[in-house]
Amino acid sequence: QVRLVESGGGLVQPGGSLRLSCAASGFTFSSSAMSWYRRAPGKERELVARITNTGGSTDYADSVKGRFTISRDNAKNTVYLQMNSLKREDTAVYYCSPGWSMPAYWGQGTQVTVSS
Repeated sequence: QVRLVESGGGLVQPGGSLRLSCAASGFTFSSSAMSWYRRAPGKERELVARITNTGGSTDYADSVKGRFTISRDNAKNTVYLQMNSLKREDTAVYYCSPGWSMPAYWGQGTQVTVSS
């Protein structure tokens, strides 16, 4: 079965950086696009970034463009989200999911809190 384990979240000051990881199993990782989503308190879950199966193409929400970078290591079945210049409004639980759209599977998520 599909298993997704997100990690790397934590408490960081505004302007700081974090790198999230998502270890995936239960499907052919190298054949699947991967996406990162987040859910902020009181808001709907939103797409943050996504990457094709080869890593050759990426897409970002306007709110994170230029600050976040998605990448993947198909040998490790892991997708990453490098988050720089973090803002308070980036505070959310971050989730990864297989696919470019219409997510069907979720992990437990990892909490990112941006606060001074």
